[in-house]
Amino acid sequence: MPAPEPSHVVLDVQHAALNYGDLNDVKSGRAPPGAVPGSDASGTVARAAANGAGPPAGTRVVALVPGAFAEHVVVDVDALAEVPESVSLAEAATLPVAGLAALQALRAAGSLLGRRVLITGASGGVGRFAVQLAARAGAHVIASVGSPARGAGLAEVGADQVVVGLDGIEGPLDVVLDNVGGPQLVGVWNLLSPGGNIQSIGWTSGEPASFPPYSTIGQPRSLTSFLIDGSDVNSDLATLIGLVAAGDLTVEIGWQGSWERVTEAAEALAGRRVTGKAVLDVATSPEAVTRGRGSAC
Repeated sequence: MPAPEPSHVVLDVQHAALNYGDLNDVKSGRAPPGAVPGSDASGTVARAAANGAGPPAGTRVVALVPGAFAEHVVVDVDALAEVPESVSLAEAATLPVAGLAALQALRAAGSLLGRRVLITGASGGVGRFAVQLAARAGAHVIASVGSPARGAGLAEVGADQVVVGLDGIEGPLDVVLDNVGGPQLVGVWNLLSPGGNIQSIGWTSGEPASFPPYSTIGQPRSLTSFLIDGSDVNSDLATLIGLVAAGDLTVEIGWQGSWERVTEAAEALAGRRVTGKAVLDVATSPEAVTRGRGSAC
């Protein structure tokens, strides 16, 4: 069992979500051999914080925590949120990285009401959450995917237009949440309206972006790097959980199975065979048995 600080709870992990960032951490060496990857965890509090803050033992919670791929983790009380019984812990596990990235990046872009917002990589975890949140904020949402099949269901959750790559996009864009990077990042830069902004969330293409000379000369436009703001984790997680509980935010789990099958999950994610999120079942619980899918789909 890990040893907690006074402001930490010990969490018995039931589910952990797999992200592209986890794969990149391992491949790039940012997570050295022997390190425990993962950032998304859900489960129950095994030991409450010694300083009296946070939820009591037995509370169902979701957390943004380093080393989430473990049976037990220590979590600062500011990095978790309670999960009501109406939301499954598997659904909750999808929210920390992908949900927070979508919520905070859209917030950083400013008011979205009536603005044209493009979400690239819209079939993934961040993308599907971003489409729904942008639509709720009153934006005209364009969802970009890698193939027609991967666009399934996006119109139903709020996309006004679903395109493959950048084909069919007419008119300037006010805001772009880019999950892809590479040549497509250059393409969306050229579609920005004056004053438009790109929030660079991910780089799933793994390809370089080469801007031709003078691409950055002209009307003011901006490309902003993005990182989750750790100071708002608990309140933002609570907001996301509340939206899911109210039926205003839909969670799409495209792969779920035992964490012993992590290689299979990673290959499916890297091979673009997962729509939405991939969830690993760390502990065998009644909830995992009744709600788990246990296979790629």
